[in-house]
Amino acid sequence: MSFQQHQAAFAAYIRNPENSPLPVGVKPERMAMYRELFFNNIDGFLTANFPVLHRLFDEQDWSNLVQDFFSQHICQTPHFSEIPEEFLAYLQNERQCTTDFPFLAELAHYEWGEMALSIANAETMQMSAEKIESVPLQLSPLACLLVYQFPVHQISPAFLPLIAPEQATFLVAYRDTEEVVQFLEITPLTYQLLQLVETQPEQLAETYLMQLADFAPAIAVQTLKEKGLEILNDFARRGVIVAV
Repeated sequence: MSFQQHQAAFAAYIRNPENSPLPVGVKPERMAMYRELFFNNIDGFLTANFPVLHRLFDEQDWSNLVQDFFSQHICQTPHFSEIPEEFLAYLQNERQCTTDFPFLAELAHYEWGEMALSIANAETMQMSAEKIESVPLQLSPLACLLVYQFPVHQISPAFLPLIAPEQATFLVAYRDTEEVVQFLEITPLTYQLLQLVETQPEQLAETYLMQLADFAPAIAVQTLKEKGLEILNDFARRGVIVAV
């Protein structure tokens, strides 16, 4: 066998020992040790980064899920810090199990978002409230808007919704001035306002609020502007909205 063939056989056995032959010339107990080291590393990363998801499974079911990812998914990165993103891609595009929770991929995305924001390499400066009407705005690079069919921020072993509610869940996630990732549930109209800021940066607050009026014709324009400025002020204070 060439080195590449031997390496491929070695990796195949580590990923899926039940369906792969033992590499030639390697003792079973040694391969078992390698297998345990690799699998436990992956298991540890997933358990640490998806704590809520992990708590929803018993020990065997969680191990089966990790094993399926470990054996079936072809990672596109060699970096351990990006394993959670690979796991998310696996759940969204490759996982096929009819007994999975219907919110599995959404919950994983929610937890991955927290991790991604916590390690994001970006800096912002908090904007003073008195500038909210006079400077161009943008969504902070340490904030993101999220929409889910299920109320993922409420899911726990005690709350496992199997049918999505009629109203979607709108969230904004952001890293605050204390470097802590926060999640805030928002209304659909507030989501629309923040989405305008995200997709059309470098506009003044009044521009966004006038556009928002088109989405809420039942609300008086003056009332919408007043309430909208309050919302923008609050998000500026939190660091979700920043000056360009």
